Amino acid sequence: MENPLQIKRIHHVEFFVGNARQASFFYRKAFGFSQVAYRGQETGSRDLASYVLQQGKANFVLSTPLTPAHPAAEHIKRHGDGIRDIALEVADTDLAFEQALSRGAEAAEAPHDLKDEFGVVRRAAIRTYGDTIHSLLSRRGYKGSFLPGYAEQRIEGEDAGILRIDHMVGNVELGQMNRWAEYYSKIFGFHRYISFDDKDISTEYSALMSIVMSDDSYSVKFPINEPAAGKRKSQIDEYLEAYQGAGVQHIALQVKDVLATVDKLQRNGVPFLRVPDSYYDILRDRVGELEEPLEEIKRLGILVDKDEEGYLLQIFTRPVEDRPTVFYEIIQRKGSRGFGKGNFRALFEAIELEQARRGNL
Repeated sequence: MENPLQIKRIHHVEFFVGNARQASFFYRKAFGFSQVAYRGQETGSRDLASYVLQQGKANFVLSTPLTPAHPAAEHIKRHGDGIRDIALEVADTDLAFEQALSRGAEAAEAPHDLKDEFGVVRRAAIRTYGDTIHSLLSRRGYKGSFLPGYAEQRIEGEDAGILRIDHMVGNVELGQMNRWAEYYSKIFGFHRYISFDDKDISTEYSALMSIVMSDDSYSVKFPINEPAAGKRKSQIDEYLEAYQGAGVQHIALQVKDVLATVDKLQRNGVPFLRVPDSYYDILRDRVGELEEPLEEIKRLGILVDKDEEGYLLQIFTRPVEDRPTVFYEIIQRKGSRGFGKGNFRALFEAIELEQARRGNL
């Protein structure tokens, strides 16, 4: 596959939040991230404060507006805390921006330099679904701790074994999934890695459809979901209503030892969805022998799925915001490059129980 924007990796994910200082504390104490850099009034940023958190190769930026005039204030008012920017590192920002626009992307920021004493980073941005953007960053030998304008400020967290971002899932409105799949194909050169329809992802009450778009290296994967017809409101409908539009539903974090990570996160107070214990009665018959002890998998509430390439272990948190929007998946891959198709029904029934408790099913 071609790579017209010359994407190297997901550089970082930026959240707009109501209180970045408190949110950064949550991610350090709950998920084990370390704070590595800061931007705010002390560094010359008068209208935005940002905290950079890192674990493995996963970088989160938590930003909060310091004035009501900043665009982040309107974003938070409409969406609540949520993901604004999936920033991508590219070989050449100007070339990537030019290629994106020539292929039909809409500009969000024209190319410009970010500078400080450690060098220059070139930045531009294009729009994607909802109010989400993709920044396009080329570092050009930049030597600073994160990006120009940030000061190094380290607060170590207790590492929980998170390695990298495995994939990021976007929820879009009914009838928009194919449009955005084509967008990632046309603009980014991504291909349709796998698709799921309402027969794959459904329960008695609700359903959804999904297309997974991926670069050729499978290091940048963006599943895109839309609701499907059902008896009641689907989890996608609930998200679109709560978020007031399309946006990032969840981030999947790949780990090296899911049992150790989930045990630590649960002890840290991270709330996870739980499937019925009956799920585990037939697990060994469904997936065969596992390297991990079945009793530990059951104790922690972890789901397992298998395909021709191997198996994976996964578990999902409850929403981490008061609005039922952003949540996390913790995933360990033991050969499988899939997304847990065999777990969909059990998982979605667990989600529907949560929706029912909120009065949103």
